[in-house]
Amino acid sequence: MILPALLTSAGFNIVICIGFFSLYSILRKQPYNLKVYFGQRLAQLQPGQKSQYYFFDRLIPSAGWLVKAWEASDDDICACGGIDGLVFIRLIVFCIRIFSVAAVLCIFIVLPVNLFGQAIDQTSPETQMDIFTIRNVPEGSTGLWAHFFSLYVISVSAYVLLYIEFKNVARMRLEQAIRFPRKPSHYTVLVRGIPWSPGESYSEVVSKHFTSWYNVSYLAHQMVYQSGAIQKLMTETEKIYNVLKESTPINQYVQPITLEALPPTNPLKIVAAETETAFKKHKHKHKSDMKGQECAAAFVFFRTRYAAMVASHTIQSKDPMLWVSDFAPEPHDVYWANLCIPYRYLWIRKTLVFIGTILFSVWFLLPTTLVQGLCNIALLESTFPFLKGVSERKYANIISGYLPSLVLTFFVLLVPPVMLMFATLEGAVSRSGRKKSACCKAIIFFFWNIFLYNLFTGTWWDRMRLLTVSGLKDMAILLGNLVPGQAPFFMTYIMTTGWASLAYELMQPFVLIVNWFCQFVLMRKEGYGDLYTFPYHTEVPRTLLFTLLGFTFAILAPLILPFLLVYYFFAYFVYRNQILNVYITRYNTNGNYWPVAHNAAVFSLVVMQTIASIIFGMKNFGTASGFALILIIFTLLFNLYCRHKFLPLFTNKAVQDLIEMDRHDEHSGKLEEILSRLLSSYNNVGVFSGNHPTDLLSPEYEIHNDDPMVVTRRKEGETSHES
Repeated sequence: MILPALLTSAGFNIVICIGFFSLYSILRKQPYNLKVYFGQRLAQLQPGQKSQYYFFDRLIPSAGWLVKAWEASDDDICACGGIDGLVFIRLIVFCIRIFSVAAVLCIFIVLPVNLFGQAIDQTSPETQMDIFTIRNVPEGSTGLWAHFFSLYVISVSAYVLLYIEFKNVARMRLEQAIRFPRKPSHYTVLVRGIPWSPGESYSEVVSKHFTSWYNVSYLAHQMVYQSGAIQKLMTETEKIYNVLKESTPINQYVQPITLEALPPTNPLKIVAAETETAFKKHKHKHKSDMKGQECAAAFVFFRTRYAAMVASHTIQSKDPMLWVSDFAPEPHDVYWANLCIPYRYLWIRKTLVFIGTILFSVWFLLPTTLVQGLCNIALLESTFPFLKGVSERKYANIISGYLPSLVLTFFVLLVPPVMLMFATLEGAVSRSGRKKSACCKAIIFFFWNIFLYNLFTGTWWDRMRLLTVSGLKDMAILLGNLVPGQAPFFMTYIMTTGWASLAYELMQPFVLIVNWFCQFVLMRKEGYGDLYTFPYHTEVPRTLLFTLLGFTFAILAPLILPFLLVYYFFAYFVYRNQILNVYITRYNTNGNYWPVAHNAAVFSLVVMQTIASIIFGMKNFGTASGFALILIIFTLLFNLYCRHKFLPLFTNKAVQDLIEMDRHDEHSGKLEEILSRLLSSYNNVGVFSGNHPTDLLSPEYEIHNDDPMVVTRRKEGETSHES
């Protein structure tokens, strides 16, 4: 890619960003856009509260949102976006810090060494950008010590920052557990793979099993039913409940009507008796119907957090495919549609998803190859004669500079939704787990298809007729020699997918258009009513991909670092604004995105050090190449140390904390209240709301085994032993 093409791409993206940012600062002030740009704060909006802007103020662009995003504290971010929102902001802060260090070193030390080298022809237009890379440094040059020094400083700085962030996130998780000690998931275990017993329902099997082996700590259980079964039951039960509720007050004030030669009667009592009889028949009918709708999964409630932890971390049967237990997600986090998937079929689903991911990756190679072809117009002209003369047209810089990254960006938009679909098909039981799984899949996909494959295809297009790759050694030489030349393409990609994506994220154009359509075409005064959670499966992979690009090209092509820093600085403000104002938090992983980010950062360090070692070897700088290999070992040891020190805090719960919280609840006298409310916590969100009959599952009601509702409580007085 030549310099004019890069400048053309930069010009397009700068104009788009300035236009979108200015337009956003106006649109956010309009009262009819409240649900688009302030969805997070609508729940806190006081009735009758009006916009604070006067008419003319609403038409003038301003940077007030930047100031508010800057002034917000970490506590504000955590209150609006949970730990996950704060962890994402910490990831951006980490990137700003590490690439600021890299920029200072590489711009002022490495870049002059590259610029004043004489290894390539500086008069050719095709090598205009190569003079800023390590390709311009001659073999055996002492200037390579600058690259080696920068490599070590960047690596050590990354170790320190990653360790500090890992430690801080682990601390935040512990503090969050102490601040909210009474979450229903602390007492609840999700059990799947319940064995079928002839003549018994799944509910009866669960009751017998946990009454037999967890008699002291077992409290109750709630069966999972097939989709739609509970909705039908609750709708019909609610109608009968409302009839009885309305007839009861009248019955207290109507006197019996006495007729001669007839015993005293009360017509309303007769109606109530008939209604009660009908209710019992209805109740019995649905009890038998619900037995047929039961799934081999249940939420099991325990009296203490410690008992729930023990049950979730032990094998309940000699057959590991039966009685599979794990900590339950939070009620609003449960992905109900996947709970009825038989546990024994999950491995088949995961295998099919793995195959589907590979096929999708293979299909994605086509647009990637096309994109790299657009970057090499001269080679395309020589390969396809009908394209001759394209490079001489006025729009050639647009084709080679802006169009490739734009085409790739449109195809990249397909990846997060597809990965979210794959994560759903795998059988994720929680919404946060589904989104995290999609995030991990998207990261792997981006690292392979966007980074590695673009390097392979880009270098192959550059040396298509000059080098035949016959083995790993040739591939290493090819990559080491030509990877720096791919930096201009990734610069344009950062601008198009990074800068422009921030403007798109800030504007929310799709939601904005739908909101206008609802208000001005459908004439809905309230506008578009849906609110969204933060798209971690989209934003985290993109941020980590840019992290990989920054580490890889830091010492090879330092000019990429200013483009990255611009992205991260604006991302800091944009995402803080979105978390504070736009997105709502229904569920979170309690910071489990940080281990994913940590592993991705370590992988990026290893890639940087490996490519540097190869290039040092090719430049006849063997000492630096050997020490770069040693640095790879240090990186892997550092990652192993962090995993042993911090990762258990993300995958397990401390027994000491659980027992202390149990004792505190018992001494404070709140244990019974907590357990009573626990029974009604795991209701299908969207099915139970308002004054539904599920209000009967409140502390003042006792639930027995003959109740047809979802929750089943064990009978008192049954004797058995606890394992």
